[in-house]
This record gives sequence, C-alpha cells and structure tokens, in this order.
Amino acid sequence: MRRPAALQFAGSLFFTGFLFVWTFCYAIPFVLACLVLPFPRRFPLARGWAATLLWVLKWSCGLDYRVEGAALPEGCHIAFWKHSSSWETMAMMVLFPRQVWVLKRELIWIPVVGIAVRQMHAIAIDRKAGHTAVSQVIEQGKDRLAEGDWVMIFPEGTRMPPGETRRYGVSGTLLAAAAGKLIVPVAHNAGHYWPRRGLMKKPGTVRVVIGAPVAAAGREARALNEEISAWVEATVKTLMPG
Repeated sequence: MRRPAALQFAGSLFFTGFLFVWTFCYAIPFVLACLVLPFPRRFPLARGWAATLLWVLKWSCGLDYRVEGAALPEGCHIAFWKHSSSWETMAMMVLFPRQVWVLKRELIWIPVVGIAVRQMHAIAIDRKAGHTAVSQVIEQGKDRLAEGDWVMIFPEGTRMPPGETRRYGVSGTLLAAAAGKLIVPVAHNAGHYWPRRGLMKKPGTVRVVIGAPVAAAGREARALNEEISAWVEATVKTLMPG
C-alpha cells in the first residue's frame, strides 16, 4: 500500500533523528564495553546497533530488504559493495560475518563515535594519500584477514547516484591477490530508496545480490576491477524499479 507523502516524510524525519541519537547514545556504552571485551566479542555489539537501525527503518519508513544470489564462501575474504546510500553501511554488518571496514579517516575524528570505530579495528585511510593509502589497506588488511575477519570495501570510494559509477580503486584487488583471498561483489538498489543526499526514504524492498566469488591471484588489478564493476552496474540496472 502506498503511503501518504506526509506520513512518509514524518517517518523519514523520525528515522533521521533516531539514527543520530541512537548512534551517539550507543557509542558510549559500546566504548566502555570494548575496554573489557576482546575484539571477536565486540562485533555482535556493532551488529546489534545496525540491526536496530534496520528494524526502525522498516517500521518508520516502510523500507525492508531481501538478499539474493550466491552463498558466501567459507572463510574470510574481501567484499566489494556498491556504494550509493548510507543503507549499506548498516546492512553489511547484519548480512556478512565478523568484519572490518576500509573507511575515510575523517570518520574517526567524530567525537565518541570515532573512538568506537577505532575499537572495531577499522582501516582508516587518507583518500588523498595515493600509494600510501593503498599500502595501508594491503598491510592492515592482511593482518585483519589473518585474524579471521572479512574486509569490507567501497571500491568507488564515495557514494554514487543510481546509474553512475567511477573507476574502482586497486587496493582491495591487490589485497585479495596478496592474501590469496576471494573478492565477493555485492550489488543493490538502496540508492533508489535512500538517496545519498536526501532526507526522504521511499518505502519498498532493497534487493541485495551477492555475486559469485572472484579469484584475484594472477589477474591484473585494473582489468579485474573493470570486470567486477561491469557486473555490479549491470546487476544494479536490473534491480531498479520501473
């Protein structure tokens, strides 16, 4: 059933406020818990934060999700997520096993929240640092994979509007090759329902498609990225309503 525009706006406004309040309030006990909990036991707390937000999003905005596609391979690997919304930053915590994230270093400067992000062993990079940032992802990523964590990467580097993309960064592909791991591409249409700079969230169901794992060993990074990007963008097109 289609929701009245006023009700959808009210729900979107409520969720936006809840997102900020919940995040800052949750970060304080989370940071305190991390003082006594080893890293493997911290991730369920992060997943609880994200799962709560997805539930409130469904309740307030009528926005749900479903997962399709390939099963995740055994072990820990590198996931390439399409980045078109804030939705996937939450969903990945619920849909994938224990993980760390490659993210821009500015996020660790946010009061309280930044401390929580650091406690989750995130790989925080300076996106303007070029080869230094790539080396950082490879070296720290290999350590995280050895500890049994998935590495979550937005290879486009920033949120892109539906129908648009940019050249993938090579750090994730080089990491997969260096560590002997697989790349799992993830396509979705969250950008249609939750635009990157929009307050309004559209009701509906975000479709998430997990692609077949891809081996990076022996492949040229740019060519492999183009292959994965082509699959992701073609899949996203098939997911767009209308």
